[in-house]
Order: sequence, then structure tokens, then C-alpha cells
Amino acid sequence: MSADDQFDDERMASPLRRRLLGGLAAAPLMALGLPRTSFAQVPPTAKVNTTGLAVTDTTVTVGQLHSATGTMAISETGSIQAERLAIEQINAMGGVLGRKINIIQEDGASDWPTYAEKSKKLLENDHVAAVFGCWTSASRKAVLPVFEKDNGLLYYPTFYEGLEQSKNVFYTGQEATQQILWALDWASNTKKAKTFFLIGSDYIWPRTSNKIARRHIEQHLHAKVVGEEYYPLGTTEFNSLMNKIKLARPDCIFATVVGGSNVAFYKQLKAAGITPQKQFLLTLSVTEDEVLGIGGENFAGFYSSMKYFQSLDNDNNKKFVSAFKARYGAKSVIGDVTQAAYLGPWIWKAACERAGSFDVNKVVAASKDIELANAPQGYAKVDANHHLWSRSLIGEGQADGQFKVVASSPEPIHPDPFPKGYM
Repeated sequence: MSADDQFDDERMASPLRRRLLGGLAAAPLMALGLPRTSFAQVPPTAKVNTTGLAVTDTTVTVGQLHSATGTMAISETGSIQAERLAIEQINAMGGVLGRKINIIQEDGASDWPTYAEKSKKLLENDHVAAVFGCWTSASRKAVLPVFEKDNGLLYYPTFYEGLEQSKNVFYTGQEATQQILWALDWASNTKKAKTFFLIGSDYIWPRTSNKIARRHIEQHLHAKVVGEEYYPLGTTEFNSLMNKIKLARPDCIFATVVGGSNVAFYKQLKAAGITPQKQFLLTLSVTEDEVLGIGGENFAGFYSSMKYFQSLDNDNNKKFVSAFKARYGAKSVIGDVTQAAYLGPWIWKAACERAGSFDVNKVVAASKDIELANAPQGYAKVDANHHLWSRSLIGEGQADGQFKVVASSPEPIHPDPFPKGYM
């Protein structure tokens, strides 16, 4: 499937829209702080592709593997859009190693076995040079054995629980020390929270995140967990939970509910009278993308721990937001994972051009210390452990669906996917 995909519409075909997109496309490479790489002559295919990838003299093919359908589509659509925007901008600048990027898109359909099947297709049948994809940890865990067996390359954009490092994966979202531990410290120091109620969807990321959170709460904050509940993905019934929260009366609800379940969860909180005026709630899983479904009026006053919010006030983010809205409409929004997904193609491009090759081993070796000096989120750098140095932020939900940043780590935090004492 080429870039003129399901997200294109008739407006994008107009000359005016093409000129607008083309004008915006020239800015992001400089905005991300990546060095410009020019080629007086396009390097021969035999030199840049020695492992049988889908590379020709004029094109290189990559894969996209996200949930365009099912309960996770509410969260993953933004990732699909951001990756395509980055690829369009890269193509407008001449592509990678002088080759335009083609895309084969596959739908994980919010189903983990489907993710494994589609990843195998992309790597073994389509021979893609890289894959931008997955959202949940369950989907990542499902595809990881395939990528490691076939020596594929995955750029994974979601904040996650950590406790993983693979040669074949670059993690452009936050891990636990950057998102969970920093946020809990803020909740304790700023909001004086002493009791916590942990709520999550029932799969790997929420359960592991809450194990890490519980240990930090009990052993480092010397506070107490007064409840812990899990619900299947896609659940829309939380009424019994509302009664448990009222009985426990926690200082902080710590929420890791994901996907479409968020819509029901936050509406039922409000209906039960559990509002920000009465209850402090901190979540790891609600971005601007989810608030579109939840409704700003149902989330305003609650808090999210992320590394990016659309409202960030810097010139590079303003350019990114402008380009995204020009591409996908004035009402579109950008969440944390959407921005992290946007970084993936740029990091891959920089690594390929530093390596002078699309070969996975060479790209991996060239990736260490790539800096995005002025990414929309602010400074980021690829660490040797394949995670990004990033600042941590706390945003307060607003009625218009945006976030007000109320706290920021002073400096980018070194990613530590295996924090001592939490494994």
C-alpha cells in the first residue's frame, strides 16, 4: 500500500494542499536537529542492501503494523497518521539514501496473534527494511520473537513498563523510570498522596506497571496501596469499581486503563460523583487521542504522566502541530504516542544515512547517540539501550481536550529499562 492510503482525502489531492504539505515538509529535519545528508550520487543498491531487503534503485519499502480496528484503534490511529506524515516529509526531501519510502500497512486488529502473523508476513514475504508499529505491550511481546528470529527492525512508540531490551527494537516512548516512578514521586511530593488505588486493563503493561508502582509506593514512598483492580480490554462496565473506590477513599487513583475502555471509565467516574474536585487521579494512559473519545468535560482536572503534550510551547512543536493539522484536519489532535511515533521514521532515516546502508545490523550499530536536538517534545537522544533520553511531564486535563503542563523534570531522564530493585 502506498502513501495515498485510507487517510488521504480529496482535499489532499488539490494543488493548494500539495503545496502546503510540500512547504511544511522541508522544515522538520532541521527542526529535529538531525544533520542534513546529501548524496551527489545515489549509492548503488548492491552497496546499501546486502541482506535481501525490499530496496530498489529508487525505493525502499517499510511496514506499518498498528490496530486500525478494534478497541485499540482509538489510541493507534494517531500513530498511523504521524508515521505517515514523517514518511511523506522525508520523501519530499528526497527520501532515504536517495530512495523514496513505500509503505505496506497491516492491521493488527487489536488481536495479539494477528500481530504475530502480520509481522511474519512483513518480514518474510515483503522483506521490509523496517516496521513502525504496535501499541500495547501484549502486541509487542507477540511480535518480538518474529523480529528476533528474522532479524527485523521495529520502532515501537508507546510508553511501557520497561524490563525489556532487544537488538531488534527501538523504544521511542518512555519506560517505567521516566513515567511511573517520576510521576509517583510528584504525586507524593506535590499532592501529598499517601494512599493509592491501582486500576488497570488486564494485560502485561498495566499489571507490570502496577507491580513497579506498588513497590515504589510501599518501599520508597512509605505509602499504602488500598486497592488494585483489573478489567478485560474493551470493558465498558465499571459501576462496581465506583463503589470500591468510594469505600477505599484513596488519596490517588492511579489508572492504567487503555483503549476504548477509557471512554466508559471516565464517564462512569463522573456519573458516580468521583470528580477532580473531590478526587485526585493520575493516569499513565490518557493522551489527547483518548480524550477525543472520553470528552474533555469528563477528564478536565485529572492528570496524565507523559513526555509530550500537544500544548507544548516551543517553535518545533508548533511546526509539527501545524503540519499534522494541515494533513489530517483542523480538529485532529496529537497525543504522546502519536509524537513518539513521528520520531521513529526520522531516527531510522538518520541511522540508515549514518550507516550508508539499510542492512539491519549496520543500522542498529549506527543508531547509538543519534540526537533529536529539537524534536516536538524537546531534546531526545537514542541511548545504547535503544530507549530515548526524554523529559518527564505532568499535564492537567482541560475542558477543551488539551493539557496544561504543571510539572516537568529539570533535565532529560536517562532511560533505565531494568531499574535495580524493581525487576
